[in-house]
Amino acid sequence: MSTSLDHLKATGTVVVSDSGDFESIDVYKPQDATTNPSLILAAAGKEGYQRLIDVAVKYGKEKGGDVEEQVDAAVDRLLVEFGKEILAIIPGRVSTEVDARLSFSKDKTIAKAKHLIALYDSVGISRERVLIKIAATWEGIQAARELERDHQIHCNLTLLFGFEQAVACAEAKVTLISPFVGRILDWYKKSTGKTYEGDEDPGVQSVKKIFNYYKAHNYNTIVMGASFRNIGEIRALAGVDFLTISPNLLEELKKSSEPVPQKLDSKTAAKATDVPKVTFVDDEAEFRWSLLQDQMAFDKLHEGIKKFAEDGEALKNLLRKKIQA
Repeated sequence: MSTSLDHLKATGTVVVSDSGDFESIDVYKPQDATTNPSLILAAAGKEGYQRLIDVAVKYGKEKGGDVEEQVDAAVDRLLVEFGKEILAIIPGRVSTEVDARLSFSKDKTIAKAKHLIALYDSVGISRERVLIKIAATWEGIQAARELERDHQIHCNLTLLFGFEQAVACAEAKVTLISPFVGRILDWYKKSTGKTYEGDEDPGVQSVKKIFNYYKAHNYNTIVMGASFRNIGEIRALAGVDFLTISPNLLEELKKSSEPVPQKLDSKTAAKATDVPKVTFVDDEAEFRWSLLQDQMAFDKLHEGIKKFAEDGEALKNLLRKKIQA
């Protein structure tokens, strides 16, 4: 009997696992997988992943330098070790995130992305199987533009909450964007005190707007909905390019046999003639001003960067203790 997960895949949506816990990924047969500092931190605390930490710590020590240089090297290697293990399970690509503290530096983001790709190459993983995740700040988007154009490094622009971020990403010709559905919902629920479901969910509405805009203007950037709070949000976006879904919601879809009708269609969206074109090409001031006008997007972008940076620091602390032991 077909499951709701099967029905979702049948709409044309590519299912991606949103997890650092690769032991659970294969159950759901996703095409791709995404990770972030929070997911890696959660997985790294489990006994089954200690062997990866040991590899990373050994690598950091062998790289030499002071303790902090060893820790930085170990963190990067740990991210790649997780990615390598995940890629042994899935047929597609894994997303690996650049340190969130670099979100406001184009040059440092580029350098870190190139370093991560070099590390993947050193363990036999082609750059074609990796997406470098970068926060969708102005600097992050410009870094991704250069990485895609000049270095053939494919990027996943994350922490995306506002339409202006999506427009700038498409103009930068990035491979994929990750609009955060659930975090948008969280902000509106807290701000208004209201509850939202299905098509009324502001996170769902945001992704639909971006998807329809991209198709109407023939952008190739993939739209991957992320950060879901319930399967109602997932059902409402059936037919979107990609959806990255946490294991608990994948399990809920796998246990259900309820049909998942297609809600979004790229061919229909591509025929729309009433979608006005917007541009931020070479206009940093206008991008920043537009983002500032969207209080939700401004708040959630900076909150998300701060949280990922904090979890990244917690991961460093874990490795620092082992390096110093």
